[in-house]
Amino acid sequence: MRRLWDISPAIGPGFPVFPGDTPFALRWTWSIGPGCPVNVSELMMSPHTGAHTDAPLHYDPDGAAIADVPLDLYLGRCRVIHAMDAGPRVEPRHLEGALTGQPSRRALGMSASERPCALTDVPERVLIRTARRARFDAWDPQFTAIAPATIDRLHAAGVRLVGVDTPSLDPADSKSLDSHQRVRAHGMAILEGIVLDDVPAGDYELIALPLKIRGGDASPVRAILRELN
Repeated sequence: MRRLWDISPAIGPGFPVFPGDTPFALRWTWSIGPGCPVNVSELMMSPHTGAHTDAPLHYDPDGAAIADVPLDLYLGRCRVIHAMDAGPRVEPRHLEGALTGQPSRRALGMSASERPCALTDVPERVLIRTARRARFDAWDPQFTAIAPATIDRLHAAGVRLVGVDTPSLDPADSKSLDSHQRVRAHGMAILEGIVLDDVPAGDYELIALPLKIRGGDASPVRAILRELN
């Protein structure tokens, strides 16, 4: 069996969301008891809770809803890059060496013997680790964002999906969503809110399929990484 890494946080009551967004709530519609053989619950939550993927509709009024996005973007080879010392934004220089077939050990944050597999050409999916420990106990408005120029650099390397271990590519107080707009311009996909705390830098298989929500601007996902053959 190939090793799996679960990169989705556990969500539930009290899970931090963007200020003003819908908090997670669960209530029981039916409970097992006399005359009722099942438990059935009702969920209320923002589709941007925890590990999730944004649909183009989220940042483009004419963009596709999540039920209409191509699924191949969320399934396939990916690269995890460590950028824990980037500061407020991950700039292209923080990914230097990790976007080639022979990334530097410094850029990847590990020795050759520690890598889960040999690194080849840049995969179409890149996940960026910005935090030494992802925070889910409270809302953190100072999370690390991804610079628009970094989105352009990833696109130039052939990347079609960018993932982050933060709630958003853009700063929490952004009104222009510049990095989201660079994603839109390049026809890329977004995966946000993942957990990369225990994932070594290197190449994996990503599986993070969205729900088929008609008209949805996003979808929660159960994101996992699988060791390559």
